[in-house]
Amino acid sequence: MNSGREGEVSIRSESDIVQARKLVRSVAAEAGLGVTDVTRVVTAASELTRNIFHYAGEGTMTWRTLNTGARSGIELVFEDRGPGISNIDQAMERGYSTRGGLGLGLPGAKRLMDEMEIKSAPGQGTKIVVRKWLRRV
Repeated sequence: MNSGREGEVSIRSESDIVQARKLVRSVAAEAGLGVTDVTRVVTAASELTRNIFHYAGEGTMTWRTLNTGARSGIELVFEDRGPGISNIDQAMERGYSTRGGLGLGLPGAKRLMDEMEIKSAPGQGTKIVVRKWLRRV
């Protein structure tokens, strides 16, 4: 898999979440995603950067454009050194929340993207990789 453009955003404050959203919107549009898919990617990125800020205090979002030859898209990686997720299966259940929210965060982000991978361990942080592929018409 070849990557094109790439970059990184530090997540340490609410304003970093806004900056990440703006950047993802721009990169996704430049990658050729349609308006609906751009909105999906931005919504997922917003949720995942907000999780970094609320649960870990700080972390990073890295992004890159992808081209496999057969398809192209965008990959976002959210990484922190926070408390980690003790039960990923439970965290992926719709309605489950440790903060009293609606519990739509992680499962919602997964539904919005084409691919999602989560690696996490208590006390070691979390790494979430999501991808959205360009739809061919």
